[in-house]
Amino acid sequence: MKTKNKDIGENIMETKEVIINDIVYVPKHETVERDGMKYCIVRTYSAGVFAGYVESREGKEAVIRDARRIWYWEGAASLSQLAMSGTSKPENCKFPEPMDKVTVTEAIEIIECSEQAMKSIQGVKIWKQ
Repeated sequence: MKTKNKDIGENIMETKEVIINDIVYVPKHETVERDGMKYCIVRTYSAGVFAGYVESREGKEAVIRDARRIWYWEGAASLSQLAMSGTSKPENCKFPEPMDKVTVTEAIEIIECSEQAMKSIQGVKIWKQ
């Protein structure tokens, strides 16, 4: 895919990775923000995993807006991969409907998501029983 570089005005090729001397380099993923809140995956100690915009964090307490519980996923080896690439198997994921706001009291990991991952997570069909 060709894109225009705003700074120098020339066409460049976007690539997912570059290999130099047998070392794989992956381009940095830009995080997504809305009203100053970053879209993240938040892993908690006992309440599970959520994806959404982190409104605030104080100690282990985090407030997440537009939050989806990541109840079950396939198509990513880890939450880190899910946060960078999203899922390659959205049809197998179980993400319930988004909640406007959730407060978690034992947030132990907060991973900023790329735009690609956010679109992938938000694109998973709502799982209901």
